Amino acid sequence: MGLKQSNESALNLPGSPVRDASRTQIRWLIRRDMDEVLSIERSSFQTAWTEEEFLCCLRQRNCIGTVAELDHKIVGFMIYELHKSMLRILNFAVATDFRRHGIGRQMVQRLVDKLSQQRRREIVLEVRETNLPAQLFFANSGFRAVTVLRNHFDDTCEDAYYMRYCLSGTDSDIFVPRNRISEY
Repeated sequence: MGLKQSNESALNLPGSPVRDASRTQIRWLIRRDMDEVLSIERSSFQTAWTEEEFLCCLRQRNCIGTVAELDHKIVGFMIYELHKSMLRILNFAVATDFRRHGIGRQMVQRLVDKLSQQRRREIVLEVRETNLPAQLFFANSGFRAVTVLRNHFDDTCEDAYYMRYCLSGTDSDIFVPRNRISEY
């Protein structure tokens, strides 16, 4: 998770790339978007997904890719899985120059809008322990760290925080463990 965004109320200073994030469109990722998605991926993560990893993931029946597009330019992307009772974010990033302008929050909101009391009630993801900007962004977006996954990432054996967003009023709110990271 390479997003370095903490809230959407950041100032739009003169010369800022985004003055009106509402012009951003969230749409399905298509094949011709891959070059821009890979560029964002490489600038966001030390251990970036390859094009083949993206394509392999997106070929799966339950895997969806979306992009955030502003003025015909891809400025963010999200890869997630559909499961019976939840959505799982696999990869999420916003281009460096477009962070802290509400684009990431719009992408998260798109997933939150897919939740319902009757079907999918939560969104989950894993964030590297060293990726504090992503932890803060998702915490500010309503996610809570519920556990630590030891040695979760194969490439670095780094720990991950398992974070969850629950639709308010669902039973899954009751079962959130109470420990040092659950209130993070």
